[in-house]
Amino acid sequence: MDTIPVRQGHTDTSNSADLGPIIVRRLEELLAGEDMVQPLHRHSFYFILVIEKGSGRHTIDFTSHPIVDGTIFIIRPGQVHELTVTKDSKGFLVQIFDEFYVHTDKLAKQTLKNVSRTNFYRTGDEHVDRIRTFLDTMVREIFEKRPYYEQAIQLTLHLLFIDLLRQQKSASINSGSASTYNQQQLELFQDLIANHFADQKQLSWYARQLHLSVYQLNAVAKATLDKTGSTLINEYILLEAKRYLLATANQINLIAWHLGYEDVSYFIRFFKKHTGYSPEAFRMKFK
Repeated sequence: MDTIPVRQGHTDTSNSADLGPIIVRRLEELLAGEDMVQPLHRHSFYFILVIEKGSGRHTIDFTSHPIVDGTIFIIRPGQVHELTVTKDSKGFLVQIFDEFYVHTDKLAKQTLKNVSRTNFYRTGDEHVDRIRTFLDTMVREIFEKRPYYEQAIQLTLHLLFIDLLRQQKSASINSGSASTYNQQQLELFQDLIANHFADQKQLSWYARQLHLSVYQLNAVAKATLDKTGSTLINEYILLEAKRYLLATANQINLIAWHLGYEDVSYFIRFFKKHTGYSPEAFRMKFK
């Protein structure tokens, strides 16, 4: 079975600040006067794109975003995306690998997980200036390698993420945010789905892992996203199906097997019920 193309990281880091587990590149040096066009793929690392000035389009898990001045994109490992950035764009590209957080406390990694639950941020000039200051500091620390530079980079990155989370939190407050408890339970639920969607499709199993009743887990999903728990499971399965339909040439029966369906006809009915297309028709229309 073909897998979705996975990029492990840039091999050419001659114009980058490269610490190994984290790479920071100035976008204009990376573009080198040419448009960047990346077809559908996924990463094994966190991918952060900061656009100070520029244009293009960025599609993440089939949601398309315009690239304009003051946009920031954060992609989690496993998400699929395709990207077009025009040659005159300016900003930064950051790659963060798992080993970057091996020797740090759990809070730092959790902050990254929290901030990456939102893929797209739109900021004003003042906020972009602050983000640029953080990234310029990281580039300088990586190049100069003064005493405690690794700690300085980790702390600066942590401040950058906190800055984005504050923006996210402000938007949530304005729209009426869910309780911290419900948000934490939702994140645990979503992590379980991502790891077990192929072998566990019943809401009752997820409720047991979280030491909740089905009623309580549904209440969490309803309070945070206004959806049922079963809907969240189905949405993730459909997302993974779309990823494989559009990013690989695998036959439908192989994709069904990857998603945990032994009966391909059942998978086809499930997919058509929720999307209005058979898997093959979806592939032909959107690929």
